[in-house]
Amino acid sequence: MRTHVRLAMSEGAMGVTTALIYTPAVFSKTDELVELAEVAPPARGMYIVLVPGEGKRLLEATDGSSTIARDAHTRAEIYHLKAAGQSNWTKLADAIAKIEAARTDGLEITADMYTYTAGSTGLDASMPPWVQEGGYDAWAARLGDPKMRDRVRRDMTTPGDEWENLLLAAGGDGVLLVGFKNEALRMYTGKTLGEVAKLRGTSLQDTAMDLVAEDGSRVQVVYFLMSEDNVKRQIQLPWVSFGSDASSMATEGVFLKTSTHPRAYGNFARLLGKYVRDEHVIPLEDAIRKLTSLPADTLKIADRGRLTVGQFADVVVFDPKTIADRATYEQPHQYAVGMQHVWVNGTQVLKGGEHTGAKPGRVVRGPGWRPRT
Repeated sequence: MRTHVRLAMSEGAMGVTTALIYTPAVFSKTDELVELAEVAPPARGMYIVLVPGEGKRLLEATDGSSTIARDAHTRAEIYHLKAAGQSNWTKLADAIAKIEAARTDGLEITADMYTYTAGSTGLDASMPPWVQEGGYDAWAARLGDPKMRDRVRRDMTTPGDEWENLLLAAGGDGVLLVGFKNEALRMYTGKTLGEVAKLRGTSLQDTAMDLVAEDGSRVQVVYFLMSEDNVKRQIQLPWVSFGSDASSMATEGVFLKTSTHPRAYGNFARLLGKYVRDEHVIPLEDAIRKLTSLPADTLKIADRGRLTVGQFADVVVFDPKTIADRATYEQPHQYAVGMQHVWVNGTQVLKGGEHTGAKPGRVVRGPGWRPRT
């Protein structure tokens, strides 16, 4: 595995990334993660992690990230930092204090976030890891076994520390169904798990299991988990940048066959409109830094992130008076407004808010990339 990481770094990877709340990463141990993460620094790469607990185990998970960064002698990024579940909202202050203490001790730890109080992932985050071991087919087969279902149902309704149960954190009315592969199930898009459970006359847990089995996928959902006050507090942290944590989508074609989280369209415009202009959470200059030079510096992306002679001409022009997100949870496929012009690598791709048809994008590689013949 270390050999694979070393090869990936030479091919332009920016670091070792893992999401420790999902299978199979949930089964990994700290010493294993240290062994892999320490391969990245010689190539100026870093360790990037979705921590194994964003709710009940947030503080322990934060400590774990610092431990791996320290033992692997690497920089670390915690992606989409949050305190998930109302009972855990007060833990954010302690998590921030832990990260800042680690930074004071010399560790290079940063984080990123999205500007919403809801996250998005699958119904796998509502079920115990053991039932998912071996991939989707093995997972679906277990859900077809009555004895296994009984055990899954118990685990889904029993609070514990062994895994992150987002259904318990959000509740049935806080889980919005947004992504189905099975055409027959798309009538449930935009409904909550609680609403679908009532329509079907089944429990929340059985409804979740049935939907996963019937759809042939983990089913994409939106979990309402975070506090608006905490979102604002995180925005103000100087070491936090922003990421949509979503695919790039269009308001046409195949993209309209399924719903999505509004962050896919509105995350960055929402920062500039709602939190900078309207609510004055941070100054515009700081927001721009967090959207440009901070992430470029964090990932060690050369020659990008600043308007400087000699760097690639990636330029964005927006109207600070009108920039705003339009995407909603009910109607997410809506572009933001107020974006006027965009140049990528010196070529204009957006003019007066309309795409020019130009496609000057190029591969962006990590600092460890070595050209090959």
